[in-house]
Amino acid sequence: MKLIPEINEAVLNKSIERARERNIILPTFAQMKNPGLIPEMIKERLRQVGLWDMDPANLFRITWKNEPIAQGGGYGEGNWIEFPSSITGVDARIVGISGKWFPTGAHKVGAAYGCLVPRLVTGAFDPDTQKAVWPSTGNYCRGGAYDCALLACPAVAILPEGMSHERFDWLQKIGTDEIIATPGTESNVKEIYDKCWELRRERGDGVVIFNQFEEFGNAIWHYHTTGSLIGETFNNHYAHGPNGEAGRLSAYVSATGSAGTLAAGDFLRRHHPGIRVVATEALQCPTLLSFGFGEHRVEGIGDKHIPWIHNVRNTDMVVAVDDEQTMQLMRLFNEDEGHACLRREGVDEATIGALGQIGISGLCNLVASIKTARYYDMDGRDVIFTPLTDSMELYSSRMEEMKAKHGPYTTHLADQHYGRYLMGIGPDYLRELGYADRKALHNFKYFTWVEQQGRSSEELRELWDEDFWTEVFSQEVVDEWDQLINNFNRATGLSQP
Repeated sequence: MKLIPEINEAVLNKSIERARERNIILPTFAQMKNPGLIPEMIKERLRQVGLWDMDPANLFRITWKNEPIAQGGGYGEGNWIEFPSSITGVDARIVGISGKWFPTGAHKVGAAYGCLVPRLVTGAFDPDTQKAVWPSTGNYCRGGAYDCALLACPAVAILPEGMSHERFDWLQKIGTDEIIATPGTESNVKEIYDKCWELRRERGDGVVIFNQFEEFGNAIWHYHTTGSLIGETFNNHYAHGPNGEAGRLSAYVSATGSAGTLAAGDFLRRHHPGIRVVATEALQCPTLLSFGFGEHRVEGIGDKHIPWIHNVRNTDMVVAVDDEQTMQLMRLFNEDEGHACLRREGVDEATIGALGQIGISGLCNLVASIKTARYYDMDGRDVIFTPLTDSMELYSSRMEEMKAKHGPYTTHLADQHYGRYLMGIGPDYLRELGYADRKALHNFKYFTWVEQQGRSSEELRELWDEDFWTEVFSQEVVDEWDQLINNFNRATGLSQP
């Protein structure tokens, strides 16, 4: 498989000139992984820039390690929440890494960068004649549109019409060239694919489809940045338990979505062979659990198919979470009566103050992490990491809908939800995957990708080969991309070699 396209010098030279005119410098993958490598001139420039500003300097905030402030921040070790047992009810240490402090408030801005920039620096994408199309159920198209705005590239955002209106409002605000709403909600991924094929037929080479479900740049970005962030955080803060005993990185839990974030599990297994990689989905659409289908309200996780870039060989268990549980926990974690309940149960003020950093899919991941700890009988030596993709900033309309439907949030409801949806979590709706189970899920890709999306059976068989993923995630790939990015920056004259 060829991950580095041929260089188109004519298109590349135009993109270099565009970057020179607009003062655009591109970060390397090494810099996104380790912001200590970012030049001082960039850090100085960022002191005058807000986290969500439409300034090309914010390309250098595509990292998990941003300082958690809205204006002029630098870098740190990363941002995470360790959930106390007064929330989880288990002894295992559950740690959520926070995506709130990315530009756009979600880590998908990084996954989109990993797809777009390798084409930009090789001339495989021409912003003069082509539009970048970002099919998504929410945050990925926002990330792609934001990256395009900073890189002076035209963008088309595709997302279901039933997604939260905050997403549509924001896309309009930043001047996205086209915003296309497809039928349905979170679980209507095929309708997004159908729109992509329609655009291909109508516009031909005038569009480039950056489909997160099949773009290896998505998984590669998470492997090298998300995976390394978790590994560093564990080594620096969790390798030893609170009583001095050796800690162990026992599980990585992530909603399936595009499967890009799951690729961090491939990185972690290299260094922690005993880790369990757990894929999460909504119980109302149990595709991996039981080849099922349906609709649900856990925004941002996709379903009804197995993403092309999901290395199913590396998935140990599937956990399904009831979407009603996530919606009621959203209220418990964000309304005054919910906070009062948590205080009564011994949750500290710092944790309560951080709960707004957890969006709906993050709540799903938290529940699945607790189920994982219970299923595997984990104790205080065990550490589970899970991504908190976005925050409640993107779901205020969902809160209002819940209030309108269920009425005011009362002490009685808060106590009920704490007991039922936190302390009552058990090891149910789980599927531990053996070799035959994983191969069956892999083969299930056929019906989406070969029958519908134009892939071949030979390509599908290639994905089952362990060596395939070793090559995809190799350091040599990102090193070559970084060399191309450095060449691009030198050619603009805006940065030193």
